[in-house]
Amino acid sequence: MFIDYSEISEDAKAWVYPSSRKFYETEVENLEETIKSFIAGWQKEDENFRASYQFLYNRFIVFFVEHSETPITNTAIDASVSFILELQETYNLSLLDKMNVCFKQGEFVQYKELKDFKKLLKNKALTGKSIIFDNLINNNYDFKYFWEIPIEDSWYNRFL
Repeated sequence: MFIDYSEISEDAKAWVYPSSRKFYETEVENLEETIKSFIAGWQKEDENFRASYQFLYNRFIVFFVEHSETPITNTAIDASVSFILELQETYNLSLLDKMNVCFKQGEFVQYKELKDFKKLLKNKALTGKSIIFDNLINNNYDFKYFWEIPIEDSWYNRFL
């Protein structure tokens, strides 16, 4: 069942899907309708299945699932990955590559391969104060407090 993000508990499971490119303004409305439709039908037969999403910076899709009432099944996870794969094909982009790094450079969100990110740090184009997105977070609490943080406070600080 789709619920508003404001109703999601802090221990809800979270999955972050960073896009390899910014979604165009002309794509956003249809994308959000498609995501809402998927979540509304996701595990529809399980009345305890409660899910939501956030779409941020025209680049990140984040799914949240409450799992205190009912465990998240492999079937549910497979369905979400299949949906993400469909989005990749429809919009001709990557959403599943966790080896790339997303960070803010000024007001813009950048998406770089790890080797290019390391070069930016080495060349001082980024500092420990630069904001990074930790797309490996696991729950809504981590999403709220540790997803968007300075590099020096993240696991990426080993590259400083």
